[in-house]
Amino acid sequence: MSGHFKEQAQQDFNRARWKETINRILSIWQPGRADLLSLEEIKEILKPKSETYRGMQTVPIERIVGSEGRYRDFDKKYLPRYEYLRQRWMNIDLAHLQNVILPPIKLYEIGGLYFVRDGNHRVSVARMQGVEAIDAEVISLNSEIQLDPNVTRDTLKEKVIQWEQKQFFEKTGYDKFFPPDELVFTATGRYDEIIEHILVHKYFINQSSDKEISFQEAMISWHDNVFKPIIDLVKQGGVLSRFPGRTPADMYVWISRHWDALKQKYGQNYPVSKAVEDFSIRYGQGWKAQLLDFLYRIFSFLTGKEKF
Repeated sequence: MSGHFKEQAQQDFNRARWKETINRILSIWQPGRADLLSLEEIKEILKPKSETYRGMQTVPIERIVGSEGRYRDFDKKYLPRYEYLRQRWMNIDLAHLQNVILPPIKLYEIGGLYFVRDGNHRVSVARMQGVEAIDAEVISLNSEIQLDPNVTRDTLKEKVIQWEQKQFFEKTGYDKFFPPDELVFTATGRYDEIIEHILVHKYFINQSSDKEISFQEAMISWHDNVFKPIIDLVKQGGVLSRFPGRTPADMYVWISRHWDALKQKYGQNYPVSKAVEDFSIRYGQGWKAQLLDFLYRIFSFLTGKEKF
């Protein structure tokens, strides 16, 4: 009988690997769709401020979408990605086939979704065998954003950026004076950085003024005298074409940092136009480099040597 169970476990693992291969091929044109989420990446994006021990719970398998440390070993559906996982996976499957009770897994919960601290292979086998829920010891990480089980790194980042933009507009009233779509980012944390830029601009204006200006007045001055001139230079110089997928606001942040570094090196009178040009030449990609990078990423993804 044990030989029968072992043969069944072999077949189960082979079937799981075949399903993972098919999923990977089908997701080639949607990067990240098939990836298991990394808890550390999610924490970096959501920045939870506290954690609470929730004790033992029964957790729906479909809401387990990531791992603390083994996110590269399994795909989004918790199918095994590599042959070296076979023995451990089969041992767990054998226990399942023989109705052996295993210890509860350990999970982190954030935004309504779960990430494995301990028990990745148990989750993989359970999901492959059609188990709908699993016992787990849960620690919750505080988050103001609720997540969908189909979330990917990219869609999560977009959701957080939208939330940050909403908070920024409510705090500053920026959208009442300027088009909201001119201040769109592709990375989180940028709106807090913009507030810092405005506060620094406000400080320097107040240094040469008898009357302290308001944050709103400083914001308008910053937009007209700092932000917009850089954005105009970016558009006039065709800089965005060398940074695929980025926005004018992204370029403003990066060029501002680059300009500060150049002023420290060459003096405070270093022109912003030269900073824009230098940044584009130094860090931008021509069309040949973009094409080669794209082809390399496809090859790496197909061969499993690198994340797409």
